[in-house]
Amino acid sequence: MRSNSYQALFRTPEFTPLFLSSSAQIAAHTVGGLALGTLVYRATGSPLLSAVSMFGPSLAQVLGASLFLSGADRLPPRATLTGLSLAFAAATALLAVPGLPIWAVFAVLLAQGLIASLGGGVRWGLLNEILSKDGYLLGRSVFNMTSGIMQIAGYATGGVLVTLVSPRWCLLLAALLYLLAAAGVRLGLTVRAPRASGRPSVAATWRTNALLWSSRPRRTVYLALWIPNGLVVGCESLYVSYAPGSAGTLFACAALGMLAGDVTVGRLIPPARRVRLGVPLLVLLASPYALFVLGPSVPLAAVAVALASVGFGASLIQQERLMALTPDELSGHALGLHSAGMLTLQGVSATLAGSVAQLTSPATAMTVMAVASLAVTGCLARGLRTPVPGGREECAVS
Repeated sequence: MRSNSYQALFRTPEFTPLFLSSSAQIAAHTVGGLALGTLVYRATGSPLLSAVSMFGPSLAQVLGASLFLSGADRLPPRATLTGLSLAFAAATALLAVPGLPIWAVFAVLLAQGLIASLGGGVRWGLLNEILSKDGYLLGRSVFNMTSGIMQIAGYATGGVLVTLVSPRWCLLLAALLYLLAAAGVRLGLTVRAPRASGRPSVAATWRTNALLWSSRPRRTVYLALWIPNGLVVGCESLYVSYAPGSAGTLFACAALGMLAGDVTVGRLIPPARRVRLGVPLLVLLASPYALFVLGPSVPLAAVAVALASVGFGASLIQQERLMALTPDELSGHALGLHSAGMLTLQGVSATLAGSVAQLTSPATAMTVMAVASLAVTGCLARGLRTPVPGGREECAVS
């Protein structure tokens, strides 16, 4: 079935329950992340610890990708996604326990990062299986758009609830949303066999990682998916310390920009033009953050982050390119490696940005991260403009 329209997507069996459960999980992550970052900042007054509490679990993704990622294609998707959501619910509820020491908070976050490393590969591999080849980019763009909408709603709601109620109650709300995500997967998806044979193992993970990394075009795509946007997420990790009373507004504006970028790339731009926009969008992603060296007011900062986040649409273009370069039987692992690497770089960047902010200021740190992102994009630009052999990158959703 050709999934080349929004109507066709939602008529595709299993797309809707996967979509709804993912939406609940994004809302949980958004509300819980803002609550935890606020809680840690109030307790410590540290931009570094606040940034790491929100994005630090991503640091564990690299370890998880090294150990568990072979399970993305070798485990039954429904059971795996249900179990992951339940584990997140339990961990988030634990973070809401009063008096939990900071070291224990970060131990829980480490565990969350490890189990999350498997989730991206299972989810996006299943999406690639549910949809036809020409439908993946549009389907993924819908998930990204929904992510933007849920982040706008989640950060706006979370910002209000953190002020009116407390961060701990917000964490409990996030745990409930994770439970709803688990129920959606369990009740809405059918039992599917794993996409690949064999048992998950560390050795299988390393073999497939090495195979995926052995191709220079794929390496370039992975680096483009991981580093430039990871460095920009480092900028985002400083919203709480840059504007403690308006962080929810900045996060919501960033999500609005990301939504606009995904709609534009996923639906409005023809394939022939889309393949040429990957690099310009990465430039747009970082450039507005360089203006933070001037210390803009919250309204100007909100405009800047919204404009910058349009550039996140570049990831759709690079994912389409990655799928054109990857065998079908490795799609889940390849997308999982993309997700794990991206989140790892986000965690590294949040730590780096928080460290620079600790020594200088949040505005200075944002500028440094933006300049670094632009430099990396410049180094990767030539490889990203090279056509995929056989012109397969042209075979995109109309």
